[in-house]
Order: sequence, then structure tokens, then C-alpha cells
Amino acid sequence: MHSFFCRLTEDKKSEKFFKVFYDRMKVAQQEIKATVTVNTSDLGNKKKDDEVDRDAPSRKKAKEPATQITEEVRDQLLEASAATRKAFTTFRREADPDDHYPSAEGAQATADKTKDDLEMSAVITIMQPILRFLQLLCENHNRDLQNFLRCQNNKTNYNLVCETLQFLDCICGSTTGGLGLLGLYINEKNVALINQTLESLTEYCQGPCHENQNCIATHESNGIDIITALILNDINPLGKKRMDLVLELKNNASKLLLAIMESRHDSENAERILYNMRPKELVEVIKKAYMQGEVEFEDGENGEDGAASPRNVGHNIYILAHQLARHNKELQTMLKPGGQVEGDEALEFYAKHTAQIEIVRLDRTMEQIVFPVPSICEFLTKESKLRIYYTTERDEQGSKINDFFLRSEDLFNEMNWQKKLRAQPVLYWCARNMSFWSSISFNLAVLMNLLVAFFYPFKGVRGGTLEPHWSGLLWTAMLISLAIVIALPKPHGIRALIASTILRLIFSVGLQPTLFLLGAFNVCNKIIFLMSFVGNCGTFTRGYRAMVLDVEFLYHLLYLLICAMGLFVHEFFYSLLLFDLVYREETLLNVIKSVTRNGRSIILTAVLALILVYLFSIVGYLFFKDDFILEVDRLPNETALPEASESLASEFLYSDVCRVETGENCSSPAPKEERIPAEETEQDKERTCETLLMCIVTVLSHGLRSGGGVGDVLRKPSKEEPLFAARVIYDLLFFFMVIIIVLNLIFGVIIDTFADLRSEKQKKEEILKTTCFICGLERDKFDNKTVTFEEHIKEEHNMWHYLCFIVLVKVKDSTEYTGPESYVAEMIKERNLDWFPRMRAMSLVSSDSEGEQNELRSLQEKLESTMKLVTNLSGQLSELKDQLNYSKLSPKTPFGLKFFSFTCIKIQIKRLTGTEGLIYEGCLRR
Repeated sequence: MHSFFCRLTEDKKSEKFFKVFYDRMKVAQQEIKATVTVNTSDLGNKKKDDEVDRDAPSRKKAKEPATQITEEVRDQLLEASAATRKAFTTFRREADPDDHYPSAEGAQATADKTKDDLEMSAVITIMQPILRFLQLLCENHNRDLQNFLRCQNNKTNYNLVCETLQFLDCICGSTTGGLGLLGLYINEKNVALINQTLESLTEYCQGPCHENQNCIATHESNGIDIITALILNDINPLGKKRMDLVLELKNNASKLLLAIMESRHDSENAERILYNMRPKELVEVIKKAYMQGEVEFEDGENGEDGAASPRNVGHNIYILAHQLARHNKELQTMLKPGGQVEGDEALEFYAKHTAQIEIVRLDRTMEQIVFPVPSICEFLTKESKLRIYYTTERDEQGSKINDFFLRSEDLFNEMNWQKKLRAQPVLYWCARNMSFWSSISFNLAVLMNLLVAFFYPFKGVRGGTLEPHWSGLLWTAMLISLAIVIALPKPHGIRALIASTILRLIFSVGLQPTLFLLGAFNVCNKIIFLMSFVGNCGTFTRGYRAMVLDVEFLYHLLYLLICAMGLFVHEFFYSLLLFDLVYREETLLNVIKSVTRNGRSIILTAVLALILVYLFSIVGYLFFKDDFILEVDRLPNETALPEASESLASEFLYSDVCRVETGENCSSPAPKEERIPAEETEQDKERTCETLLMCIVTVLSHGLRSGGGVGDVLRKPSKEEPLFAARVIYDLLFFFMVIIIVLNLIFGVIIDTFADLRSEKQKKEEILKTTCFICGLERDKFDNKTVTFEEHIKEEHNMWHYLCFIVLVKVKDSTEYTGPESYVAEMIKERNLDWFPRMRAMSLVSSDSEGEQNELRSLQEKLESTMKLVTNLSGQLSELKDQLNYSKLSPKTPFGLKFFSFTCIKIQIKRLTGTEGLIYEGCLRR
């Protein structure tokens, strides 16, 4: 289109080019007027043939004053009379065709005549492709061509915008009969042309193009009134036969009025639309469209998805009324549903499915957008909303908007998947109760672990027969619990039923079979939970890579595997299921995060501790080897010895221990070692630093676990020993360096991390309560303002409304975009987030502007009083000037006026706009 525009402007051929369209429109208008006149005359002749005698005197009387009026007035009267006659004849023919057309031949002839009248000539039908061409010139809101259609800057300009509006005025019959007979000029033959005219006019305005909007709104024709009448009137008789065409007409008319008001910060066009519109009629049209859509829905007609379905048309008219209500208090009051008046369910429905947001344009001005919520947004689950609300990055203004925008694509995919899920009732039922299946799994895991903890091993626990009164008590408890669950399904009743059933099973079939049944039920429940998880998230639809990288899905899969291992391998695997409590509780999750969040610091500190332990072990092996003597509690006989199948590490650790089963003579002294006395053997002491590895193990195990360090477990030396001082230094160094410093460093990192997590959680909760998610403004900014903070985050900057608008841009046809939608779609494509309001809100700007308006109003009053004073002074100066002139003409000159001088008086008032205007300038001679 840019190349086409350049071609028209460079070659200077636009004048001839547009003259062709202009002439075509003029000829089509004249043809329409002539055709309408002929058609009404023909219909009038039909009536005249039947009632010649009665109409002759009246016609004779009507001709007498004709010579006394002008030709223009006469033509207007004839056109109005013909149109009225056409309306009356059409009504009588439809009401009672047999009465007015008694013969079959006459009826057939009339039908043929009517059909011929409805046919449009080629001069008129050629306008449809012409208007379509002009519409495509302005497609995608081409501002240059929109303005070019209105003004070509040539010697002769052809305003095709006004001519298109004039053509609409002409084809709808406004020039011949008025708006009351609008339906008589619209039929199946010309309704497509009228729709095309409305679409072209809409495309002229959208973007927005304020000049074209003003051109249409302020045009001298009945264009705005015609468009309004298309919305408010029933358009009969076409509406009785083809209601779909009437709905399309109303839809296009409402879009045109919205386009005329699009992106405007003044109220001129809205007031022009409201001038001849009664608010009550507009609200009634909205309710009527909703009720008509409800009837079609009950009849099974699948028309709700169409662009011109009754409810969609009613929704567009509701949005139009919503925009007009800003400038009309009566309409604003009528749009608020009261809940008791008939038809208020329509207003409640449309209010629920209508959203509004504020965006920032490229020139940094803010604009409010009202739009219908796409139906696919209803499939977003509450769990996803809560997850996004609490986990989106909110540290700073830019990051939370950016993170929210990045997640919008995943949320849109989830909506599509949820929509497909509704077509599969079983999977949808499972997915809808996902939290219920999760609670059952956890409760079963706790119950099975209680049974294992109290009764394992199960060798002596078997089922048996109870005494009759105990058995009857159990059966009674089961029946009462079942009745409570059926009558009032509460969690406590369900738990009582489960507990009584399990007790009955334990005493009937035994504990181990009951545990097996519970495990099997838990496996089945977890499978259902996985189905619901996949159903909610659509894991399989994202591909195997996304499925493997989905940590949450892998966690639940591991949970199912552990349930199966507890059922088929060993009951002790059920104990691992209790870790699900960490996953379910955020507080415990923060405890784990306190260790893992700064895991690198903790690991490096632990490595430092190992290095110190290694150094202290070397020093102990070299100088204090004889002090590493520990008391041990030996097991009787050979059980204390390692078996032949044990690991090499155990063999190495017990290399100095005597082995009876290998044939060694334990009573004979060991080579190069002295026999241990019997008294010391009885004390069961053992040397634990014979090798460096044993020294490291001893220092690591006993040194770190002892409150005073490794010195608490070593031999207590005598002060007479030569290494006593070195031993004291050794013990103190280990205590201060390892126990006091290193271990407390690790504990300090964990405690500080946990405190940071807790403060971050409190800060996040505080931000959620006191800060707007979209603009970042705090609650105190809305104190003493017209809009409260709660109203601001619910209506003006609702985060889910912004998501709905992003979805609307994705699902809507790009050729149907309004100006703001095209702008936002381009910004989303470029991943530019400047269209989000940052630290701004229109309600705050309007409040500030109201204060400025009050100040300007007071200045205006002062200016008016000053102007009155200036006017009085001007009058006095004029009188004085007249007196001086009179004195000059007088033969006797008063004494003292021998010398004349002129004084020029200039009074200037500086206006509020900054410009200076000369109010009075007068010259006095004295």
C-alpha cells in the first residue's frame, strides 16, 4: 500500500483517479433516488387503480396549492408522500394479501413487480467492489491513505469519506422518507452493499484517524443518525425473513460507532452520537439480543460461535453502550444490573464477559480499552491462576511484567488443552478432582506407615473372631458413618467411614492382607492422579523432551514407583512416601531450601572442615598415636568378626583383629607386639590410630560429634609427660578451628538462609497486598482519590484482563483488529512491553487533572471579572475621547489645552494558553 500511495503522490494523477470514484458515487446516489421514486410511484399506482373514485377529489384538492410553493419543496413533499405510500402498501400487503390481491394472477404480477423493484441497476451494484477497494486501501490502518481519501492536496479535492457517508445516507432512504421508514429501504438485494459501506467507513476511522472521525461525526447529512437507527430499529420486514442479515447489519453499525469514538480523549463525537439516541432504547436492544441468543441456544442452533450471532452482536452493542456511558450518567446507571428487573441477567452476563485495560501508546499517552473476553479464557484453571499469582517474579517492576508475559504463551496453550479436555468426560472428571486424589494418596501413606510402625513384623498378628458385641459395634459404626457420608458428605464423616472399614477388615481378614489392599488401592489412586495431572497440564501433548524435563511429572512418577515397590517388594518402602509432606507444605519446603539455596557455600565450608580433619589426623598419627585408645563394646564370639563376603574396606579396618575361623592361634602373642595384660583386656579398650586411615576415621567420627572436639575421646595425659603441652594445644586448636568456627559457619549459613526465605515470603505477601501487579503503584497512592486500590486492581489493572487481551490478539483475525489491537499485536510480536503502564494509572491522572481543572476554573472566573473591568474602562475612554473631539471642534477652546499630545492606551491580557491578545488599543489626544 505504501508503494501505491507513493505512485499516486509522485505522478500527480490522484486527481483523475479519485474523480472517477467521486463521479461513480454521485451517479449511484442519483440512480438510487430515481429508483426509489419510481418504485414508490409504481406501488402508488397499484393503490390508485383500486381507489380511483375516492382519491380523485383529494388529488384535485392537493393540486390547487401546488403552484404556490417552490419546486424544491414540492419535490421533497412528493418524495415523502411516495415513501409513506410505499410503507402503507407494503404493510397491508403483508398483513392481508388476499384482501388486497384477490386474484392469483394479480398476486403473481405483484410479486414479479416487487422482485423487479428490488433488483439494483449496474450503476448501484458497481459500488460494492469500489467500496471494497477503498476499504482495502486503508487496511491495517494505513494512516497515509486514510487521510489521502479525504484530502489529496490537489487543485480539486474529492472527499471520498464524506461521499461514502452520503451514499449510506442515500441508500438507507433517509433523503426520501426519514428514519422511521428505514426498514422499507433495506432488503436482501441491497443489504450486502449497506454492510460494505459500513465496513469501509469503519476502516476509514480505525487506527485511529481523528480527522476522518471528525469528518463523519460532523457531516451535515443524517449519517450518524442512520447508523444509530440501524442499531435501535428492528429493520422489518427483512428481520422477519433473514434475521442473520439484520444481525450482521447491527454488528457492523456498532463497530462503526466504536471506530468513530476510538482512542479519543474528548467527548465531542460521543455527544454527537448520544444527541438523538435514547439510552433506554439502547439498553433494550442489548437485552433483546441476549434473549434472542438464549432462545436459539435452547432450540439447539449452533450459532453462538458466529461473528454475527445474537449474543455477540448484543455484546458489541453493550461495549458501545459502555463507552457512551462515560459521557451520559443516565446510561451509566441503566447499565448497572440490579438483579430484580427483567432482563438484568443480560447485563450481568455481558458485564461478566467484558474486560477493560489501560495501555500506553508510542507517544506515552494512556488509553482505556474495553473488549469482550474470549470464550477460551474460561478454560484457565484456578490452580494455574494461583500458581502464576504467587510464583511470578515480583522483585522489581520490569521483571514481574516480563515473567508474566513470558508465561502467557504457556497459559494460552493450557487453555487450548483444557478446551480439548472437555470433550473427554472421563479424563475431565479425573482432572477436575486432582486435589482430592492427592489428599487420598497422602492419607493412605500415613495410615499404612502407622500400621507398619505399630505391628511389624506381622508374624503374630492375624485376623480373628471378635466378641459379638464388639463386632456389632464395628458394623454399627460403619453403617452410621455411611449414612452421614450419604446425607452430609463432610471430611470428618468420610474419615470415620474409612477408619471403621479398615478396622473391620483387620479383624476379618488380618493385618497383612488389609495392608496389601490399602497398598493396591493407593497404586490405583496414584494412577488416577497421574491421569488428572496430565489432563490438567497436557504433559503428553508437549513432546517427550518437555515431559522428561517436567520435574513435577517425574516426581509423581517416582511416587507411583515407590507405591508399587511397597506393594510388591517390601513394606518399608512406604516410609519414603512420607516425604510428600515436604512437597505439600511450603514451610517444610523452605526448610529444605535453606540448605540447598546456598549449597555451594555449605559444601565449600564442609570441604574446609575435611581438610582440617585430615591435617589433625596426620598430627595425631605422628605425635599422639598412643593416645587414640577408645573403649569398645564387643559382640560375643565370632559375630564381631567380619564375614568372608564383606567388603575390602571392612577387611582393611579389621586387619589387626584376631580371626578364630581362619585357624589363627589367638592365645599366642602377636609378632613384634607385647601381650595385652588381662586386666586391660577386660576393660575392652582398642587402639584406633594404628593406620592413618583409622586416624582420619576416628577424628572425623568422634571429633566432630563430641562437644569438646577430639580431645574428649582421647586418653587423658599426665602433666608429667613430655608432650602434655603439645597435647593441650592440639585439643584446643581442634576445638576452636573445627568445632567453634567451621561447624558454626555451616550452621550460620543455614540459619541466615532460612531467615532470608522467611523475610522474602513476608515481603512477597506484603507486596501482593499493597502493590498493583501491572503498574507497580502502592496502596497509599490511591488514598483520598476517586478510585480505591481494590477497585484499581480489580477493574483498571486486572492482571487476568491483560492476559485475556493478549489471548484476544492471538485468536482474533488480524484483518478485524481495531487500532489499539493492531498496536498491541505489533508490540507483542516484537516482544516489546512498553505498552504496559508503568507507575501510571488513568484514574490518578484524571484526579490530578480535576484539581488542575478547578484551578483553571478559578483563573477563568478571575479573567472574566478582569474582562468586565476592561470593558468598563474602554467605555469610559471612549466617552472621554468623544468629549475631547467635541472640544476640538468647538470655537472656544478651554483654558489649558494649548498643546496637544496623544496617549495610546493598550490593555493586554495574558491568556492561560500563554498567548497574548490585544483587548483594547485606543489613542487619546490631550
